[in-house]
Amino acid sequence: REKTNKKKSIEADPPPRVRESGKETSWVAMMAGYAPGAGLAGMLKDGAKHITAADSAVLRNIDACKQLGALVATSVGPAGRKKLVVNRLGRLLVTSDVATIVRELEVEHPAAKIVVMASHAQERDAGDGTGLVIGLAAQLLELAEDLLRMGLHTAEIADGYERAGMEAQRILHTLAVHKVADVKDAQQVTEVLAAPIASKQYGLEAVIAPLVTEACISVLPKNINMFSVENVRVAKILGGSVSDSSVLRGTVLNGDAQGTIKHLTAARIAVFTCDVDTAASETKGTVLLHSAKEFTNYTRSEEDALEARIQAIAEAGVNVLVSPKFGEMAMHFVEKYKIMAVKCTSKFDLRRVARTSGAIALAKLDPPTKDEIGVCDVVTVEEIGSTKCVVFRQETEGSRVSTIVLRATTDN
Repeated sequence: REKTNKKKSIEADPPPRVRESGKETSWVAMMAGYAPGAGLAGMLKDGAKHITAADSAVLRNIDACKQLGALVATSVGPAGRKKLVVNRLGRLLVTSDVATIVRELEVEHPAAKIVVMASHAQERDAGDGTGLVIGLAAQLLELAEDLLRMGLHTAEIADGYERAGMEAQRILHTLAVHKVADVKDAQQVTEVLAAPIASKQYGLEAVIAPLVTEACISVLPKNINMFSVENVRVAKILGGSVSDSSVLRGTVLNGDAQGTIKHLTAARIAVFTCDVDTAASETKGTVLLHSAKEFTNYTRSEEDALEARIQAIAEAGVNVLVSPKFGEMAMHFVEKYKIMAVKCTSKFDLRRVARTSGAIALAKLDPPTKDEIGVCDVVTVEEIGSTKCVVFRQETEGSRVSTIVLRATTDN
Protein backbone atom coordinates (compact mmCIF):
# COMPACT_ATOMS: atom_id res chain seq x y z
CA ARG A 1 0.00 0.00 0.00
CA GLU A 2 2.85 2.39 0.79
CA LYS A 3 4.42 1.77 -2.60
CA THR A 4 1.11 2.36 -4.32
CA ASN A 5 0.59 5.66 -2.47
CA LYS A 6 4.11 6.81 -3.30
CA LYS A 7 3.60 6.00 -6.96
CA LYS A 8 0.33 7.91 -7.03
CA SER A 9 1.94 10.94 -5.38
CA ILE A 10 4.68 10.99 -8.01
CA GLU A 11 2.18 10.69 -10.80
CA ALA A 12 0.01 13.39 -9.22
CA ASP A 13 2.81 16.01 -9.41
CA PRO A 14 4.65 15.53 -12.71
CA PRO A 15 7.57 17.86 -13.37
CA PRO A 16 6.67 20.90 -15.42
CA ARG A 17 7.76 20.97 -19.01
CA VAL A 18 8.55 23.86 -21.32
CA ARG A 19 8.68 23.98 -25.05
CA GLU A 20 11.96 25.34 -26.43
CA SER A 21 13.05 25.15 -30.05
CA GLY A 22 10.35 22.60 -30.80
CA LYS A 23 11.52 20.27 -28.02
CA GLU A 24 10.11 19.60 -24.63
CA THR A 25 12.66 20.11 -21.84
CA SER A 26 12.20 19.13 -18.21
CA TRP A 27 12.99 21.69 -15.51
CA VAL A 28 14.67 18.86 -13.61
CA ALA A 29 17.18 18.48 -16.43
CA MET A 30 17.81 22.23 -16.44
CA MET A 31 18.28 22.41 -12.69
CA ALA A 32 20.93 19.70 -12.86
CA GLY A 33 23.20 22.00 -14.88
CA TYR A 34 22.34 25.45 -13.49
CA ALA A 35 20.85 26.67 -10.24
CA PRO A 36 19.49 30.23 -10.65
CA GLY A 37 19.71 30.93 -6.93
CA ALA A 38 23.47 30.25 -6.89
CA GLY A 39 24.27 33.26 -9.10
CA LEU A 40 27.29 33.40 -11.39
CA ALA A 41 29.21 30.88 -9.25
CA GLY A 42 26.68 28.22 -10.20
CA MET A 43 27.62 28.55 -13.85
CA LEU A 44 31.35 28.02 -13.24
CA LYS A 45 33.28 24.99 -12.16
CA ASP A 46 34.12 24.29 -8.53
CA GLY A 47 36.80 26.56 -7.09
CA ALA A 48 36.18 29.42 -9.53
CA LYS A 49 35.96 32.91 -7.98
CA HIS A 50 34.35 36.04 -9.35
CA ILE A 51 35.45 39.45 -8.05
CA THR A 52 33.06 42.33 -8.50
CA ALA A 53 34.08 45.95 -9.08
CA ALA A 54 33.41 46.85 -5.45
CA ASP A 55 35.97 44.26 -4.33
CA SER A 56 38.47 44.50 -7.16
CA ALA A 57 42.24 44.11 -6.89
CA VAL A 58 42.66 47.89 -7.08
CA LEU A 59 40.53 48.41 -3.99
CA ARG A 60 42.38 45.71 -2.12
CA ASN A 61 45.69 47.39 -2.98
CA ILE A 62 44.27 50.68 -1.74
CA ASP A 63 43.23 49.01 1.50
CA ALA A 64 46.79 47.71 2.06
CA CYS A 65 48.22 51.22 1.64
CA LYS A 66 45.56 52.65 3.97
CA GLN A 67 46.55 50.15 6.65
CA LEU A 68 50.21 51.12 6.26
CA GLY A 69 49.27 54.80 6.56
CA ALA A 70 47.21 54.14 9.68
CA LEU A 71 50.13 52.23 11.19
CA VAL A 72 52.58 55.14 10.96
CA ALA A 73 50.07 57.96 11.45
CA THR A 74 50.33 57.75 15.22
CA SER A 75 54.13 58.20 15.10
CA VAL A 76 54.18 61.43 13.07
CA GLY A 77 54.86 64.77 14.74
CA PRO A 78 56.31 65.87 18.06
CA ALA A 79 53.56 64.08 20.00
CA GLY A 80 53.96 60.88 17.98
CA ARG A 81 53.97 57.63 19.91
CA LYS A 82 56.87 55.19 19.78
CA LYS A 83 56.54 51.73 18.27
CA LEU A 84 58.01 48.52 19.64
CA VAL A 85 59.45 46.65 16.64
CA VAL A 86 61.12 43.23 16.66
CA ASN A 87 62.89 42.57 13.35
CA ARG A 88 63.71 39.22 11.75
CA LEU A 89 67.03 39.05 13.62
CA GLY A 90 65.25 39.36 16.97
CA ARG A 91 66.55 42.87 17.59
CA LEU A 92 64.24 45.02 19.71
CA LEU A 93 63.69 48.61 18.53
CA VAL A 94 61.72 51.35 20.27
CA THR A 95 61.39 54.32 17.93
CA SER A 96 58.98 56.85 16.47
CA ASP A 97 61.05 57.35 13.30
CA VAL A 98 58.82 56.31 10.40
CA ALA A 99 61.78 55.46 8.15
CA THR A 100 63.12 52.99 10.71
CA ILE A 101 59.69 51.47 11.33
CA VAL A 102 58.88 50.74 7.67
CA ARG A 103 62.43 49.51 7.03
CA GLU A 104 62.30 46.98 9.86
CA LEU A 105 58.75 45.84 9.04
CA GLU A 106 59.91 44.43 5.66
CA VAL A 107 56.61 45.06 3.84
CA GLU A 108 55.88 42.42 1.18
CA HIS A 109 52.61 43.63 -0.36
CA PRO A 110 53.41 44.99 -3.85
CA ALA A 111 51.32 48.17 -3.63
CA ALA A 112 52.37 48.98 -0.06
CA LYS A 113 55.98 48.26 -0.98
CA ILE A 114 55.87 50.97 -3.66
CA VAL A 115 54.81 53.48 -0.99
CA VAL A 116 57.66 52.28 1.25
CA MET A 117 60.14 52.71 -1.61
CA ALA A 118 58.86 56.25 -2.13
CA SER A 119 59.49 57.00 1.56
CA HIS A 120 63.03 55.61 1.25
CA ALA A 121 63.65 57.86 -1.75
CA GLN A 122 62.43 60.83 0.28
CA GLU A 123 64.79 59.94 3.13
CA ARG A 124 67.70 59.51 0.73
CA ASP A 125 67.09 62.84 -1.02
CA ALA A 126 65.93 65.07 1.85
CA GLY A 127 66.74 63.13 5.01
CA ASP A 128 63.25 63.63 6.46
CA GLY A 129 59.58 63.63 5.52
CA THR A 130 59.10 59.85 5.29
CA GLY A 131 55.97 59.96 7.44
CA LEU A 132 54.53 62.70 5.26
CA VAL A 133 55.04 60.62 2.10
CA ILE A 134 53.26 57.55 3.51
CA GLY A 135 50.47 59.55 5.14
CA LEU A 136 49.82 61.66 2.03
CA ALA A 137 49.81 58.58 -0.22
CA ALA A 138 47.33 56.81 2.08
CA GLN A 139 44.99 59.82 2.12
CA LEU A 140 45.11 60.26 -1.66
CA LEU A 141 44.34 56.58 -2.20
CA GLU A 142 41.49 56.73 0.29
CA LEU A 143 39.90 59.58 -1.70
CA ALA A 144 40.55 57.66 -4.91
CA GLU A 145 38.55 54.76 -3.51
CA ASP A 146 35.41 56.92 -3.39
CA LEU A 147 35.98 57.97 -6.99
CA LEU A 148 36.35 54.35 -8.08
CA ARG A 149 33.06 53.43 -6.44
CA MET A 150 31.43 56.32 -8.31
CA GLY A 151 32.49 54.67 -11.57
CA LEU A 152 35.59 56.63 -12.59
CA HIS A 153 38.40 54.77 -14.33
CA THR A 154 41.84 54.51 -12.74
CA ALA A 155 43.44 56.36 -15.69
CA GLU A 156 41.08 59.30 -15.18
CA ILE A 157 41.88 59.45 -11.47
CA ALA A 158 45.64 59.29 -12.12
CA ASP A 159 45.37 62.09 -14.68
CA GLY A 160 43.40 64.21 -12.23
CA TYR A 161 45.96 63.68 -9.46
CA GLU A 162 48.79 64.58 -11.85
CA ARG A 163 47.09 67.85 -12.74
CA ALA A 164 46.41 68.54 -9.07
CA GLY A 165 50.09 67.94 -8.27
CA MET A 166 51.20 70.49 -10.85
CA GLU A 167 48.74 73.02 -9.47
CA ALA A 168 49.87 72.33 -5.90
CA GLN A 169 53.51 72.97 -6.84
CA ARG A 170 52.51 76.28 -8.41
CA ILE A 171 50.60 77.33 -5.29
CA LEU A 172 53.32 76.21 -2.85
CA HIS A 173 55.79 78.75 -4.22
CA THR A 174 53.38 81.53 -3.27
CA LEU A 175 53.01 80.28 0.32
CA ALA A 176 56.65 80.68 1.42
CA VAL A 177 56.94 82.16 4.91
CA HIS A 178 60.73 82.25 5.11
CA LYS A 179 63.54 82.21 2.57
CA VAL A 180 67.26 81.52 3.02
CA ALA A 181 69.13 84.03 0.93
CA ASP A 182 72.59 82.84 2.01
CA VAL A 183 73.09 79.18 2.97
CA LYS A 184 76.27 80.14 4.85
CA ASP A 185 74.36 82.49 7.16
CA ALA A 186 74.05 80.52 10.41
CA GLN A 187 71.09 82.51 11.72
CA GLN A 188 68.96 82.01 8.62
CA VAL A 189 69.74 78.28 8.42
CA THR A 190 69.01 77.79 12.13
CA GLU A 191 65.54 79.28 11.74
CA VAL A 192 64.79 76.79 8.95
CA LEU A 193 66.18 73.74 10.80
CA ALA A 194 64.31 74.45 14.04
CA ALA A 195 60.96 73.20 12.67
CA PRO A 196 62.04 69.72 11.44
CA ILE A 197 64.16 69.16 14.55
CA ALA A 198 61.21 70.09 16.78
CA SER A 199 59.16 67.35 15.11
CA LYS A 200 61.64 64.79 16.46
CA GLN A 201 62.99 66.38 19.65
CA TYR A 202 60.34 68.83 20.79
CA GLY A 203 61.70 71.38 23.26
CA LEU A 204 65.36 70.79 22.32
CA GLU A 205 65.34 72.50 18.94
CA ALA A 206 66.91 75.65 20.39
CA VAL A 207 69.96 73.58 21.45
CA ILE A 208 70.26 71.09 18.60
CA ALA A 209 69.48 73.36 15.62
CA PRO A 210 72.59 75.59 16.07
CA LEU A 211 74.79 72.49 16.34
CA VAL A 212 73.41 71.01 13.12
CA THR A 213 73.80 74.38 11.39
CA GLU A 214 77.44 74.72 12.43
CA ALA A 215 78.24 71.14 11.39
CA CYS A 216 76.62 71.53 7.96
CA ILE A 217 78.12 74.92 7.14
CA SER A 218 81.64 73.78 8.12
CA VAL A 219 81.62 71.04 5.43
CA LEU A 220 79.62 72.95 2.80
CA PRO A 221 81.37 72.67 -0.61
CA LYS A 222 81.64 75.52 -3.10
CA ASN A 223 78.90 73.90 -5.15
CA ILE A 224 76.09 73.56 -2.61
CA ASN A 225 74.36 70.98 -4.81
CA MET A 226 77.26 68.60 -4.06
CA PHE A 227 76.59 68.64 -0.30
CA SER A 228 76.44 65.13 1.18
CA VAL A 229 74.81 64.23 4.48
CA GLU A 230 77.44 61.49 4.89
CA ASN A 231 79.96 64.23 5.76
CA VAL A 232 78.06 65.11 8.96
CA ARG A 233 78.28 62.42 11.63
CA VAL A 234 76.90 62.04 15.16
CA ALA A 235 78.92 60.56 18.04
CA LYS A 236 76.76 59.58 21.02
CA ILE A 237 78.62 59.78 24.32
CA LEU A 238 76.82 58.98 27.54
CA GLY A 239 76.93 61.46 30.38
CA GLY A 240 76.09 65.10 30.85
CA SER A 241 73.12 66.77 29.18
CA VAL A 242 72.19 67.86 25.68
CA SER A 243 73.43 71.37 26.43
CA ASP A 244 76.95 69.92 26.80
CA SER A 245 76.98 68.82 23.14
CA SER A 246 79.46 70.36 20.73
CA VAL A 247 80.62 70.31 17.10
CA LEU A 248 84.06 69.14 16.04
CA ARG A 249 85.75 69.39 12.64
CA GLY A 250 86.86 65.85 12.06
CA THR A 251 85.93 62.39 13.31
CA VAL A 252 85.46 60.95 16.80
CA LEU A 253 85.95 57.24 17.53
CA ASN A 254 84.91 55.65 20.80
CA GLY A 255 87.83 53.90 22.46
CA ASP A 256 91.44 54.45 23.46
CA ALA A 257 94.61 54.26 21.39
CA GLN A 258 96.38 50.90 21.56
CA GLY A 259 99.92 51.97 22.40
CA THR A 260 101.55 54.52 24.67
CA ILE A 261 101.40 57.37 22.15
CA LYS A 262 98.23 59.36 22.82
CA HIS A 263 98.80 62.68 21.07
CA LEU A 264 100.25 63.74 17.72
CA THR A 265 100.20 66.92 15.69
CA ALA A 266 100.63 67.14 11.92
CA ALA A 267 99.79 63.45 11.77
CA ARG A 268 100.32 61.37 8.63
CA ILE A 269 97.77 58.58 8.60
CA ALA A 270 97.69 55.18 6.89
CA VAL A 271 94.36 53.30 6.91
CA PHE A 272 94.37 49.52 6.49
CA THR A 273 91.33 47.27 6.18
CA CYS A 274 93.47 44.23 7.04
CA ASP A 275 94.92 43.24 10.42
CA VAL A 276 98.38 44.47 11.39
CA ASP A 277 99.81 41.13 12.44
CA THR A 278 101.96 38.26 11.22
CA ALA A 279 100.81 36.73 7.95
CA ALA A 280 98.80 33.54 8.42
CA SER A 281 99.16 30.70 5.92
CA GLU A 282 96.14 29.92 3.78
CA THR A 283 96.50 26.16 4.26
CA LYS A 284 97.35 24.03 7.25
CA GLY A 285 100.73 22.35 7.36
CA THR A 286 103.04 20.43 9.68
CA VAL A 287 106.51 21.69 10.58
CA LEU A 288 109.02 19.23 12.07
CA LEU A 289 111.54 20.91 14.39
CA HIS A 290 114.52 18.97 15.75
CA SER A 291 116.00 21.50 18.18
CA ALA A 292 115.26 24.67 20.11
CA LYS A 293 117.48 26.63 17.74
CA GLU A 294 115.30 25.64 14.77
CA PHE A 295 112.19 26.73 16.70
CA THR A 296 113.78 30.11 17.49
CA ASN A 297 114.81 30.65 13.90
CA TYR A 298 111.31 29.67 12.69
CA THR A 299 109.55 32.35 14.74
CA ARG A 300 112.39 34.82 14.07
CA SER A 301 111.71 34.74 10.34
CA GLU A 302 108.07 35.77 10.88
CA GLU A 303 109.11 38.53 13.28
CA ASP A 304 111.71 39.86 10.85
CA ALA A 305 109.19 39.95 8.02
CA LEU A 306 106.64 41.83 10.15
CA GLU A 307 109.28 44.28 11.40
CA ALA A 308 110.43 44.95 7.83
CA ARG A 309 106.86 45.85 6.82
CA ILE A 310 106.28 48.20 9.74
CA GLN A 311 109.72 49.76 9.28
CA ALA A 312 108.92 50.42 5.62
CA ILE A 313 105.61 52.04 6.63
CA ALA A 314 107.41 54.26 9.16
CA GLU A 315 110.05 55.25 6.59
CA ALA A 316 107.23 56.33 4.26
CA GLY A 317 106.43 59.05 6.80
CA VAL A 318 103.44 57.43 8.51
CA ASN A 319 103.09 58.05 12.24
CA VAL A 320 99.44 56.93 12.74
CA LEU A 321 98.14 53.47 11.83
CA VAL A 322 94.38 52.75 11.70
CA SER A 323 93.41 49.09 11.45
CA PRO A 324 90.71 46.67 12.69
CA LYS A 325 93.25 44.65 14.75
CA PHE A 326 96.80 44.83 16.05
CA GLY A 327 98.70 41.71 17.10
CA GLU A 328 100.97 41.61 20.16
CA MET A 329 104.13 41.27 18.10
CA ALA A 330 102.97 44.01 15.75
CA MET A 331 102.36 46.36 18.69
CA HIS A 332 105.95 45.78 19.81
CA PHE A 333 107.31 47.06 16.50
CA VAL A 334 104.72 49.85 16.27
CA GLU A 335 105.95 51.16 19.61
CA LYS A 336 109.56 50.67 18.52
CA TYR A 337 109.12 52.99 15.54
CA LYS A 338 107.04 55.59 17.46
CA ILE A 339 103.79 55.03 15.59
CA MET A 340 100.37 55.70 17.09
CA ALA A 341 98.01 52.71 16.74
CA VAL A 342 94.23 53.26 16.51
CA LYS A 343 91.97 50.22 16.51
CA CYS A 344 88.80 50.63 14.43
CA THR A 345 86.66 47.52 13.96
CA SER A 346 83.84 49.21 12.04
CA LYS A 347 84.30 49.50 8.28
CA PHE A 348 82.07 52.60 8.32
CA ASP A 349 84.35 54.31 10.85
CA LEU A 350 87.35 53.37 8.69
CA ARG A 351 85.73 55.16 5.76
CA ARG A 352 85.06 58.24 7.89
CA VAL A 353 88.67 58.39 9.05
CA ALA A 354 89.84 58.02 5.46
CA ARG A 355 87.43 60.75 4.31
CA THR A 356 88.52 63.06 7.14
CA SER A 357 92.23 62.72 6.48
CA GLY A 358 92.12 62.19 2.72
CA ALA A 359 93.77 58.77 3.01
CA ILE A 360 93.04 55.77 0.81
CA ALA A 361 92.13 52.55 2.63
CA LEU A 362 94.57 49.75 1.76
CA ALA A 363 93.68 46.07 1.79
CA LYS A 364 97.30 44.82 2.16
CA LEU A 365 99.95 45.67 4.72
CA ASP A 366 102.36 47.40 2.35
CA PRO A 367 104.04 50.82 2.54
CA PRO A 368 101.61 53.46 1.23
CA THR A 369 102.50 55.99 -1.42
CA LYS A 370 102.32 59.75 -0.91
CA ASP A 371 98.86 59.88 -2.48
CA GLU A 372 97.58 57.14 -0.17
CA ILE A 373 98.71 58.84 3.06
CA GLY A 374 96.20 61.07 4.83
CA VAL A 375 96.98 64.22 6.79
CA CYS A 376 95.34 65.42 9.99
CA ASP A 377 96.19 68.45 12.12
CA VAL A 378 95.72 66.73 15.49
CA VAL A 379 95.15 63.11 16.50
CA THR A 380 94.65 62.80 20.23
CA VAL A 381 92.92 60.80 22.93
CA GLU A 382 90.40 62.82 24.92
CA GLU A 383 88.22 61.79 27.82
CA ILE A 384 84.68 63.10 27.32
CA GLY A 385 82.69 62.45 30.45
CA SER A 386 83.95 59.03 31.46
CA THR A 387 84.45 57.79 27.89
CA LYS A 388 87.83 57.85 26.16
CA CYS A 389 87.68 58.82 22.50
CA VAL A 390 90.21 59.14 19.70
CA VAL A 391 89.71 62.51 18.00
CA PHE A 392 90.88 63.22 14.45
CA ARG A 393 90.65 67.00 14.38
CA GLN A 394 91.10 69.23 11.34
CA GLU A 395 91.65 72.80 12.47
CA THR A 396 91.56 74.24 8.95
CA GLU A 397 88.40 75.59 7.36
CA GLY A 398 88.33 73.03 4.55
CA SER A 399 87.46 69.98 6.66
CA ARG A 400 85.53 67.35 4.71
CA VAL A 401 83.82 65.79 7.77
CA SER A 402 82.29 67.30 10.86
CA THR A 403 81.01 65.45 13.92
CA ILE A 404 78.31 66.44 16.40
CA VAL A 405 79.39 65.15 19.82
CA LEU A 406 75.98 64.51 21.36
CA ARG A 407 75.79 64.18 25.13
CA ALA A 408 72.84 62.67 27.00
CA THR A 409 72.06 60.31 29.86
CA THR A 410 70.74 57.54 27.59
CA ASP A 411 71.27 56.38 24.00
CA ASN A 412 67.71 57.34 23.08
